[in-house]
Amino acid sequence: MSDKVLRSIEQRVLWLSTAIVDWANRERPNPSGLKVGGHQASSASMVSIMTALWFDRLRAGDRVSVKPHASPVLHAINYLLGRLDESYLTSLREFGGLQSYPSRSKDPDPVDYSTGSVGIGATAPIWGALARRYLDGRADTDLGPTGRQYSLVGDAELDEGAIWEAIGDPMVAEFGELVWIVDLNRQSLDRVVPIVGADRLQRMFAAAGWQVLTVKYGALLEDLFTRPGGDALRTRIDGMPNPEYQRLLRCSADELRKRLPGEDAELGGLLDALDDETVLRAIRNLGGHDHRALADAFDAIDDTRPTVLFAYTIKGYGLATEGHPQNHSALLTPEQFAALGVQTGIEEGKPWSRFGNGTAEAALCAEVAERLRRAPLTAADPPPIPADLGRTPVGVRTTQAALGRTLLDVNRAAPDVGSRIVTVSPDVSSSTNLGGWVNKVGVWSHAERSDWFADDAETILHWRERPSGRHIELGIAETNLVGALGELGATWSRWGQPLIPIGVMYDPFVERALEPWSFGIYAGGQSILVGTPSGVTLAPEGGAHQSITTPSIGLEQPGCVSYEPAFAIDAEWTLLASMARLGRPDGTSAYLRLSTRPVDQALAAVPDDPAARERRRRNVVAGAYLLRRAASGPVVTLCGMGAILPEVLAAADRLDALGFGADVVCVTSPDLLFRAVQARRGRSGAPSWILDAAFGADRAAPMVTVLDGHPHTLAFLSGVNRVPAAHLGVTGFGQSGDLESVYRYHGLDVDSIVAAALDLVD
Repeated sequence: MSDKVLRSIEQRVLWLSTAIVDWANRERPNPSGLKVGGHQASSASMVSIMTALWFDRLRAGDRVSVKPHASPVLHAINYLLGRLDESYLTSLREFGGLQSYPSRSKDPDPVDYSTGSVGIGATAPIWGALARRYLDGRADTDLGPTGRQYSLVGDAELDEGAIWEAIGDPMVAEFGELVWIVDLNRQSLDRVVPIVGADRLQRMFAAAGWQVLTVKYGALLEDLFTRPGGDALRTRIDGMPNPEYQRLLRCSADELRKRLPGEDAELGGLLDALDDETVLRAIRNLGGHDHRALADAFDAIDDTRPTVLFAYTIKGYGLATEGHPQNHSALLTPEQFAALGVQTGIEEGKPWSRFGNGTAEAALCAEVAERLRRAPLTAADPPPIPADLGRTPVGVRTTQAALGRTLLDVNRAAPDVGSRIVTVSPDVSSSTNLGGWVNKVGVWSHAERSDWFADDAETILHWRERPSGRHIELGIAETNLVGALGELGATWSRWGQPLIPIGVMYDPFVERALEPWSFGIYAGGQSILVGTPSGVTLAPEGGAHQSITTPSIGLEQPGCVSYEPAFAIDAEWTLLASMARLGRPDGTSAYLRLSTRPVDQALAAVPDDPAARERRRRNVVAGAYLLRRAASGPVVTLCGMGAILPEVLAAADRLDALGFGADVVCVTSPDLLFRAVQARRGRSGAPSWILDAAFGADRAAPMVTVLDGHPHTLAFLSGVNRVPAAHLGVTGFGQSGDLESVYRYHGLDVDSIVAAALDLVD
């Protein structure tokens, strides 16, 4: 294609992306007066790169993560390709319109990856590549070409630690389909960055095994460098501080002739030989805005390893605000905007014009639209998940151990379900009871590796790495784990192949992983996150490993159902129910908080009668069940959750002996119970029958809630029947000790529960 046609399309993309933001801020009525925002300058720095990528390189199998502030550019390109209706161009940041940042689940046009949370959208294609490679060895249908996975990243985004956690994982160096393009405009939100450190960043990528390419100068500057005085010009530009270069962008041609050469007569002579337009173009002629330089760099990509391309750009390129240190959120003035329309050839009164029929630009848009057309997605239905495996655990068990046992039992009882399960952990497989599962299904690797301990009789955990493995082991970086979970959980909608991804990590680190996991849910990823071990129940480990707020986090997380089972059978039922919610348009993720505390399973009192057992299971999955009834009606209700149930039941025995009959309600999901309360009050569409089943008004009594977590998590339950209540839990950092001492310290022991109940009923 001719550079002239590509440049013409680039100018139209620049206009449209700028106009989308202008309309949202200046034309659309804004009764509230709140700032609408948008990023004209940040979009402008990406226009050349994205035009070159979409209109010259992308193929249907490729996927692209677009930096958040360039969302108007993506929408402009989709509009020119016929993938977005004109009516949406005036809806940026409007309710139901174009989202502030690219959103795979909410934008009306094609978006491959949701971005907006710094570092997380950028790394998503890494985990998308992993998910696709994992699927390639399993899918029974043709998924089409694998394609490249592109990330368009702002240079300031490289400050985010999540990026380096992902790049540092050893397996990433094997993903040759990864291509990152860094928009090196050397400006952040507040300032011109004084020290860019591009060389240091390039060395960091290279040390991780990446191919590093740099596109610094365009054809005009490269030509000038070959002329007399050219070496001095290159040395001068290379050596000047970044803020000085940015300042030169605000200079006239005469000022440039004075500022650039200094005392260098040869360099001055080179500039004096150029007309004003060429001088102004030359100082702006960076590689990230030169289509030939970009094309040469794309041609140099090595598909055997990941590639990062540093493209030098100008923030606000082509706009009146280019290079200004405060242009991040700046809007063009009406006069500047009108001048841009003249510059880009827009007919007055027709701001949303596409290219006319018969033009070379329209022909290229049609050709690219056809080239990028993807076959309609044929989604496979997720396999039916058994609701109950028919076992009743006996003896002393932990809910953590129930996780590994359930996975093995499902794999045996329902092989079609087991084949869809993929577990992920950050180097904690053996300590979270996944050892048996890993031994059974093997560890995923893109190529088979030798297990040098296969013949060692003392090796219990067998590390068989092969493409058919169903466990993925990552390094100790929780952000990577949940990033992988999000993409494994999106395969049902991205490639039509549903998986059942289950990530396991220590519960105290759920908070570290929360933002990327939440963002993955927002982007359409459906997965199960297991936090174990949890709470101060992990007594000897001390405060650093004792989670406090995770139960309420589970309650508050959108797109997720949270559970904290007390018994092994409850863990099995809630895990199966969580699996059944994955891989479907109306699906949801799940968070299970499990424990390493051994508990006598007889305390669960699982009914023998099949109908009664099924009723118990339904209540467990719905959020709570009445575990023990006071013989002559309750004087007090004890509501417990998770590992603390043995103390709750012991307290009920003590109260009964004192003549105060106690009902015991075992809460499995405060999340679902709160939704039921909201539904009862008309604020949710969730079912509310569980409230009558577990908290019947005929058994209403003063209530004590107890959990190994912050007490406010269950505090709302007293409002179901508006009864007096006391709420016990953990409100301070823990410390090491035996379980009895730690429980006493936090007021979770039997004496504390009994005392709280007596205070209510005395």
